[in-house]
Amino acid sequence: MTLAEQIRTLQTRGLTIENETDATQLLERISYFRLADYWRPLETDKLTHQFATGSSFSDVVTCYNFDKELKVLLFSAIQTIEVAVRAKVIKHFSQTSGPFWFMDAANAINTGHFQSNLARVRTEVARSKEPYIKEHFQKYDDPDLPPVWKTLEVVSLGTLSKLFSNFSDNNAKNLVAADFRLPQFLVLDSWLESLTALRNYIAHHARIWNRRFPQKPELLRRSRYPWITTSPRLPFKLYSILCCIIYWLNAIDEKNTFVSDFKALLKKYPSANPLMMGFPASWNQEPLWK
Repeated sequence: MTLAEQIRTLQTRGLTIENETDATQLLERISYFRLADYWRPLETDKLTHQFATGSSFSDVVTCYNFDKELKVLLFSAIQTIEVAVRAKVIKHFSQTSGPFWFMDAANAINTGHFQSNLARVRTEVARSKEPYIKEHFQKYDDPDLPPVWKTLEVVSLGTLSKLFSNFSDNNAKNLVAADFRLPQFLVLDSWLESLTALRNYIAHHARIWNRRFPQKPELLRRSRYPWITTSPRLPFKLYSILCCIIYWLNAIDEKNTFVSDFKALLKKYPSANPLMMGFPASWNQEPLWK
């Protein structure tokens, strides 16, 4: 369909388009099916794609813009967490198992995972352009990878998560978890997996706002630090991982402004309904969100 035909199709299905020129320009730079993810909740019939009475194109654009700004906020938070996790893993694992623990199958729970993880590490180190990686290989050729304090700085969050999960020293993993105020490593393992999935969606500019994520993080039952008092009714929605992110950030830097920044974003986009992200009605009263 041409852009004009796309506009007419949406109008025929009941979507109010206040300014056709603006809508055409938007569809010129944002594809029809990318925006479709944001107008789909407004449809009353998923087969014929008829819209509910009162649905407007401006509401769709608002949701898109909210989601876009939310991803910027989240990416900054994930960066803080990812850097901190790398530092803690490097510190605790190398103190107990040496600088090349990721190259020793004796430190792995699953041999098959060890082999695939090591192959992934080799690939990611090989494509790194960081000066300290290049300088390392100019000086050393044995072993064939740099020590962990260099190597783990250039692998992906997904690889870091897999290395953590497959590491055999649970005591060292618990030390990392404790640094983030978590009771034990299995919780951190779950959070890393969920954070990796979220980061990948953001990196590929996918919708975050009302997405159902492939896995849910293991939530704390209780904590002596600010946390939520009620388990989310929809644990696969964004609210669950947001709670984990806030708790994580608070353990890293208690002066972080994520909660206030998120609330300011909701204020800027009042039509971006938190319920669509799995938020309970009383989320604003939770200790973690105050």
